This record gives sequence, structure tokens and C-alpha cells, in this order.
Amino acid sequence: MYTASTAFLEALMEAGVTHLFVNFGSDHPGLIEAIAEARAEGRPVPRVITCPNEMAGMSAAQGFAQVSGQAQAVIVHVECGTQALAGAVHNAARGRVPMLIFAGASPFTQEGEMRGSRNEFIQWIQDVHDQRGIVRGYMKYDNEVRTGRNVKQLVHRAMQFAGSEPRGPVYLMGAREVMEEELAEPVTIDPGQWGALAPAALPEAAVGTILDAVANAERPLVVTSYVGRNREAVPELVRFCERLGIGVLESVPNAMNFPHDHPLYRGNQWNEPRQNAALAEADCVIIIDSDVPWIPTISKPAGDATIIHLDVDPLKEAMPLWYIGARHAFRTDAATALAQLNAGLDAWQPAAEIVDRRSRHHAAASAARREGLVALEAGVPDTITPEFATACVRRHIDADTIVLNEGITNYPVIFNHMRMTEPGSIFTSGGGSLGWNGGAAIGAKLAAPDKTIVAMTGDGSYMFSVPSSVHWMAAKYGTPFVQIVYNNRGWKAPRFSAMGVHPDGYASRADDLDIGFDPPPKYADIAAAAGGAHARRVERPDELEAAVAEAFDMVRNQGRSAVLDVWLASA
Repeated sequence: MYTASTAFLEALMEAGVTHLFVNFGSDHPGLIEAIAEARAEGRPVPRVITCPNEMAGMSAAQGFAQVSGQAQAVIVHVECGTQALAGAVHNAARGRVPMLIFAGASPFTQEGEMRGSRNEFIQWIQDVHDQRGIVRGYMKYDNEVRTGRNVKQLVHRAMQFAGSEPRGPVYLMGAREVMEEELAEPVTIDPGQWGALAPAALPEAAVGTILDAVANAERPLVVTSYVGRNREAVPELVRFCERLGIGVLESVPNAMNFPHDHPLYRGNQWNEPRQNAALAEADCVIIIDSDVPWIPTISKPAGDATIIHLDVDPLKEAMPLWYIGARHAFRTDAATALAQLNAGLDAWQPAAEIVDRRSRHHAAASAARREGLVALEAGVPDTITPEFATACVRRHIDADTIVLNEGITNYPVIFNHMRMTEPGSIFTSGGGSLGWNGGAAIGAKLAAPDKTIVAMTGDGSYMFSVPSSVHWMAAKYGTPFVQIVYNNRGWKAPRFSAMGVHPDGYASRADDLDIGFDPPPKYADIAAAAGGAHARRVERPDELEAAVAEAFDMVRNQGRSAVLDVWLASA
């Protein structure tokens, strides 16, 4: 039979989808039949990855897209599966990661009027008024498949939205009867008519405006969070900054935006309760691809600094409260805009002594920063510090390693001490819902099977990641990865938040804030039981180097995931 489900699968393949991250339910018999039929007849369909948990499945699709740039598909069960995607929906939306989510819907007939009519009690219970509304606030596009005759148009339109900047997830749903619809002939359309929109360039006059602002500044600074999501933008940014002597500060980085060993690199800022020195001294700040360039109650530029904002979404349309006081703001693609600025510099060469003075200033601050980081890596007696642990891991990575950072309170430690230098070598979820790292590691490995994947996670985010599902999937689909659990026996972030608002309050003097996991679960053993992972708990500094080496050997040479439960000081 050629059904709506058949056409749906064909459309996904036409759109470049190679993997389906699925959690099938009673609303998917049409899809299950179409996949089985295609396999029996030798027709290609995307590879199916069974995901026992929806959060892990969508995180895997996110990791795949972050590494490959290609959107994948997630298939879940009616409104229950849609809700179970939970924080993964937030992460994909805030991280601007393209993917297509398809959910079934309860049958709309109950007396056998059509193939797929209701035949299970849950199909009354799972029928809700507005299933699409569950996720509408996070989707770039949502729609319902009502006939197989135009299902391909809907899929390609959805993927066009997903792949056009600002990119993000899209949602389709379809009832059983619709997905079972038998079509008289195959559906054929031209997928080339549904491509993503071309990158937006700067207006011609903006190039001169930006270069003039930099020329008149003593301490120009670039602030970015995720320019490195587009790897082609990184060398353009390096070239631009080198030619003008501009320092680079990462604010809440989501990717490798600028080489961490570069003398113009001024470090990264997160929630540190202090004014950032590079930001304070800047008299011209160019923000390129950042949602949170600074936290104004703590750290911000001087009031008279000229602020210029370049972003595919400078209005931050999904954020109700957002403003930074930019004098100039442009909706543009970063790689395109930086190439324009570099071309503009070809006809306008700044004075060499000015560029040299700026460069030497930033280089001195960058060198002092690196010296301080090296000192922290020495650690302290009898205790594993996050800095010491991260340095141990760094010594075992190579150019074919991808790091996933969900360290939460150790986000900055991991960025600082991993010292990544290559575009596409490190990612965060881009959002604020914990549990991305495990599923993302599976997706990253599927997208780049020759790479070593390292997931670095807090103990809280490890539990959020549903490790029993994650490590079953890793073993099932041959996606081994190294997972480092920064175990401080609790949630440290709520303590920091409470102290930030009530530094002298009762919480500051309390012994127990109800945020501890002590005694903790045997984190590594969960992975061993679920997927046969190599598991080891490390409590002493003198054990860590050998344990990390063993973990990398397990993944690289023996094809097994490895989880190290690394004990830090308690939260």
C-alpha cells in the first residue's frame, strides 16, 4: 500500500532526515507498517533509533543536528509523548536547533468508519482539545496533517521553517485514520522549492557604521555566545579581530566561538558575582549572536560605551523582557556580516600602531588569565577539584574529540580548562533544562562516528538525563562515549541563587537546604546495569589520571561507554 505514512517517510528522506528518534505508541500503526513494508521491499527509510524515554530521544536528535547541522526527526505518542519531551523542547528552541517533531493523535472515529478507528480505551483518555498548543510557544511552526495528499508539502514547509534562521524545532501531528489513508498514486513534489532562506547580509551602509565605531574606540570588544554554531563564522571572526586588535569575550558560550589559546581571547563569563574587567573597560562593544551578553545587575559595559548588535534575531522575539541599549542593531547572519566587514577592511586599513596597542593590551590580560588557570589545575591535597578533574580529561582529548558541557555550576570550569580551539569541538544545550548531555552524546556519535564524544555533566544533570535509557541506547546502537560526572552530592546552583539574593539570610546559615543527594546513587553503576558501560567511582586525586585514561581506552579501543563518578567537595 502507498499511504500517507509512506509519503511522510519519503518526504523526510527528501529533506535530508537520516535518523528517526522514536517512541512509538498506539497512534503509529500506519508508520510502523510503512517502515516494515519499505524494509521488506528493499526501499530506503531513515534509520530508526528506539528511545525508551522521550527526553533522551529528542536530546539525541539535538546532538545530531548540533554536530552535523542537519535536522532529524523525533516521533512521539499523542499528547502524552509530547508532554514527556518536556525540557528537551525548551533546549531545542533556546538553542536554535532544527528538528521535526511528529506526534500521533487519538483517532477521530469510534465505530470503525475508517481504518485506524478507535479500538483501545486510552484513545478516549488521550484525546485533548489543543495538542499542538502544548508546545506552540516553543515551535517555529506547527500544523496538523489532515490528508496524505499534501503531507509532503507540510513536511517540507515545516523543514523550511526549521532550517531558516533563526532555526529551531517544528511540530506536526496526525491522527491514525489520516496516517493510514491509502493514496491512489505516489505523491511527487519538487523539494528544491522548499529550501531554507538565504543568510541575511548587513545593509551596505552598516559596514561603514561599524568600522567607524571601531576606528574611534580605544578598547573595542566583541561579545558572543554562539557565533561558533556556524563554523564558517569562526575564522571570519578571528580575521576581523586580528586585523583591528579587538578582544573577544564569551558570555554564556554555547559553542567554540574563538580559539581559547588566542592572545585576543579574554575568557568567558557566566553568573560570577563580579564586574567583568574586559567589559568594564570596553568603549565599543560589538555583540554577535548572544542572548545574554551580560547581566546588568552584576556586570555591564560603561554607560557611554557604543553598543552594536548583530544577530539573526536581534529583537529576541521569544523573550518578553529583553533590551541591551544598542545604538545600532542589525538582523544578519554572523558569517555573512563578518565577511562583509573583512571585505570592507580591505579598502580601509587602520593605523598599525593603534592595532598593535590594542593587541598588546589584550594579549597581556589573556596571558595573565591563562597563568591563573594553570595554577588552579594543581588542585589541593586529598580533594578532587573541578579544575584538576577537567585538566585530567583535557590531557586525553585530541582533534577528533567533541565535548558536551552540561556541568551547570562547572560550566565555566569546563570551558576554561578544556581550552578548546577548533570550531565544532564543544557544545552546550543552549537552553536551561537539564538532562541534555546523555542523549546528545548518542546523537553526536551517530552524526560523527569517527569522533570521540565526551559528556561532562553535573550529578544533578546526570540524573535528569535518564541514564538508564541513555546507556541502553548507547549499547544498542553502538554509540559509546565517555561520561564524566562531577559529583558534589547535590544541586549547587540553588545554593548560589539563594546566596545571591539573601547573602545574610537564614539560608546562608542553614546546614541543610534540601538540595543534597547524600548519600548519592551509584551513578556509574546505573550505566553499567543499563548498557554494560565501564563504571568507576573516583574519590582520590591520585586515582583520577589512570581512571580517565582507562575510560578513554574503553571507548576508543573497546567500543564500550565509560562513566566516571568523580567525587568533588560537597555542594
